[in-house]
Amino acid sequence: MAAEHREETALELLVHGVGGTTPEEMLGDPRTVRVSGDETAAVFRRTEDADAEKRPDDYRGKPVPEAYVWCNLTSGNGSRALWLLLLPFMVVNLAHWMRPTSRRMRRTARVYGLLVRLTGLSLTVLLVAAACEVAIDLTAWQCAGTPACSADRSWLGFLATDASGDGGWWSRPGRRLAFAALLPAALTGLLWYLSHRTWSAYESQTPLPHQADPEEEAGRTALGKPGFWYGRRLVARLRAAHTAAGFLTVAAAVGSSAARHDRRAGGPALLDALGWILDVTLVLGAGIVVLVVWRRGRSENKIDRHLDEKLIHRLPLGALTLLVLTLLYAGWSRPDWTSEGRLPGNATFGAIALGQGLLVIALAVVARLLYRTAPDPRTALRGFAGPAVAMLACALGGVMSGGGAQRVADWLDGGGEPGSGGTIDGPPVLLTWQASVIPPLLVVLAALCGWLGVRTWRRARRDRATIPLEYPGEPKDTARSRRIAGTRARAALTDRAPLLVGISSAVTLLLGAGALAGAWISGEVPSEAAQGLPLFFEGAAETSQALGSWLIGFGFILFVTWGRRAYRDPSARRTIGILWDVGTFWPRAAHPFAPPCYAERAVPDLTWRMHTWTRATRATGGRLVISGHSQGSVLAAAAAWQLWPSVRKRVALLTYGSPLERLYGRWFPAHFGPAALSSLHREVDCWRNLHRTTDPIGGPVRVQPDGEGPQVDRDALKDPLAYGRTAEHPLPAPILGHGDYQADPAFAEERARLLARLKPAVPAPRPQTAEGTPGPAATVTAAPADPPDTAE
Repeated sequence: MAAEHREETALELLVHGVGGTTPEEMLGDPRTVRVSGDETAAVFRRTEDADAEKRPDDYRGKPVPEAYVWCNLTSGNGSRALWLLLLPFMVVNLAHWMRPTSRRMRRTARVYGLLVRLTGLSLTVLLVAAACEVAIDLTAWQCAGTPACSADRSWLGFLATDASGDGGWWSRPGRRLAFAALLPAALTGLLWYLSHRTWSAYESQTPLPHQADPEEEAGRTALGKPGFWYGRRLVARLRAAHTAAGFLTVAAAVGSSAARHDRRAGGPALLDALGWILDVTLVLGAGIVVLVVWRRGRSENKIDRHLDEKLIHRLPLGALTLLVLTLLYAGWSRPDWTSEGRLPGNATFGAIALGQGLLVIALAVVARLLYRTAPDPRTALRGFAGPAVAMLACALGGVMSGGGAQRVADWLDGGGEPGSGGTIDGPPVLLTWQASVIPPLLVVLAALCGWLGVRTWRRARRDRATIPLEYPGEPKDTARSRRIAGTRARAALTDRAPLLVGISSAVTLLLGAGALAGAWISGEVPSEAAQGLPLFFEGAAETSQALGSWLIGFGFILFVTWGRRAYRDPSARRTIGILWDVGTFWPRAAHPFAPPCYAERAVPDLTWRMHTWTRATRATGGRLVISGHSQGSVLAAAAAWQLWPSVRKRVALLTYGSPLERLYGRWFPAHFGPAALSSLHREVDCWRNLHRTTDPIGGPVRVQPDGEGPQVDRDALKDPLAYGRTAEHPLPAPILGHGDYQADPAFAEERARLLARLKPAVPAPRPQTAEGTPGPAATVTAAPADPPDTAE
């Protein structure tokens, strides 16, 4: 009876995709019960299957279905809406994982990771500098120091000066700056808190203990390394460095202004000396921050639980102490100090923009060197995907920081345009130049989208005639053919995404360089710099500046509005959660303030569940099919790589609507490239993949069979299942696209074939297990001493 039990009992572990779903929908039953997990992520069964292991005779010839539901990791409560403001950090973190596949260039790969981490650090400085611009320059320095601006704003009364230049104790320029610095300092503290809190809530799960095995394939992807899904040490180091960088940025914004005033001829010698000491200390602090980011990347060959305790505590605390001392220094009484014009922020934002541009260019050079060692025509942008995405992250950071400064300046100035003679001078000139290049960028993107639209229309028109041939014996329906052809043509646009990203990034880099040069050469906003030029150029500059100011402000308001709506509306939060499903799959390797990586919870969950089932051979027979849809197929593959080799060989993989090759293989070739997917095919018992030509996300995985077992990809499924009304489909069959793969008979057919291939494991004698060993017949051996830091 026991042998019969092992032969017949099997488990089908379902993993949903982007956007999430309910266990009732996944299992096709309104009555479900949670069998493991918590409110954030859990495994569910139908109520009638809760004790399936005790009733093996009831499951002969069919699997026990289980659903792993992880959607609350990305679209749970309202606080997730705040993650939208962290979008630039998430995007630059993606650039880290887009490193091209390379051979024998480990040092160059580490340089790639270093450049991305430095780009991420510049984004933190940019965000805090933008907060300083709003709070310190525009509000405390310009508006509070201008009676015409502060007169109608009672909330600025205690900071404001009157027409004679006098006011209360807080009205002195240095004290105004010191008080306003509390806002960007609080923002830095909030980012530190969110990063620390989300690590504890999402990413602190312990992966499956590693088992050394001489048969384990040495060249497979890093996703199978024991420490890949546990980056605590690196995240803690980066968190300390970025927090310190934020505090130092605030200190520089306040202290440099006071030090510049103290260096005038005849100024107090003591304050002058303190100003120089402050500047030197800030430079040393910045050097230490860069060194911390420079020295260490990811270490994936082992689960690294060792924290650099002194560093992660002393570095932020030291920067905060320096900030407090700076505020005290700036608040010292200086009766002859008055606030006029702008704070010298133009050089700050210019240095950030220049540094980001140079980093992106250097990243492109390194990416090209890596790509040349193992070229693959399927790789997105021929290896330039990482630099292109890093450039877009910088552009997003610029829109959010510049848009916030522009809107606040317009609000304080009563709607006046920068440089138009309003009550205040407005934000730095460079921000106005950067806003002014947005209209030309949109023109280029509109032209590109128009070109793609024409190509899509032509493809749909070309395919329209061949579609009836796929459904022989049914009468031709022009409208039906047009709809199917249009769906297929639009689905194919996904393969054009690299072109769109590449052109957008290149144009953004060129326009950004032009804006930087224009601001530094002219020192004036575009409309004023164009005075005296031919009428066409003068009008174009004025139009671009006006439109750019409006567009960049609109973009900032759009971010805030989306976040507010997502906070209140669960359906909107779920829609935004789809973005996080894709963007936060990867661990935080480049930016500690990015939204948390849900896979550091989901992958260990799936790995432990598969391990416990397959090792419990006495009770279940150990047969398992993990069935992943869309993003769930990526989680399923990542979890399979984490399994022990002996366990992985007893697992079958069924994927459908899968972006494993179409998106992840092209954009993240070092981890999901052809070599990695071929390795997964060889290491699991069997793998089958279903896809449709109408699916805009999923596609074939393009793994070539090695002579053992069936091919991975099944021929593209028909969609719709029927062209017109048939006996089997008397009503019009819907075009399913990316969803409802289980409605296709091919799904049940492939699942049955995979279960038939799986052989029950023979239970081994129960050995004495080490503490923490998850399986009743499993032993854990120590991992071999691997060389450090193989991720870069």
